[in-house]
Amino acid sequence: MRALGPGSVSSFLKIILDVSYYALWVWVSFLALVTVLVLLLSFNPDLLASMLPAEAAGMLRKYGAGAAVALGGWALMSGGWMAIVERLRKIFATMILGDPFHPDNVRRLRVMGVVLACLEIGRYVLSALTRILVGGEKASEGSFTLTAWFSVLVVFVLAEVFREGARLRREAELTI
Repeated sequence: MRALGPGSVSSFLKIILDVSYYALWVWVSFLALVTVLVLLLSFNPDLLASMLPAEAAGMLRKYGAGAAVALGGWALMSGGWMAIVERLRKIFATMILGDPFHPDNVRRLRVMGVVLACLEIGRYVLSALTRILVGGEKASEGSFTLTAWFSVLVVFVLAEVFREGARLRREAELTI
């Protein structure tokens, strides 16, 4: 099976990325809506107190702000993943056209590396905020992961490989 061009593995992966991209749009929209609702309810939890059981109303009063921060963090992180998937879609579109070393792919890979780094830093910040707002209760783990930072470095190295490939292609086009 071919790796590049129409009807190749690249076109199959592009379809999967397209579906994932639109699913992420729905997911981010849902999270943003729920975040706004939880944030509004955290300011006045008595709005739902009559409709919720006493335990749920108490938890909303106690953890409302923490839940809003956690949901907002998930929405931002999902938005970051959506940005990565969107760039991957464009990279795979150039691969389907048979032009993987398109100069724009270098910029796309660099942006993906920056977004991955921001996602990892955001995970640390979200963990710290959740721990502060929940107040010592069990919160999400924000420990250092070597795999995530290795992935960031790999994406930046790939960007440089693509930059060199684009340079070589440009030189070949100038050769008669």
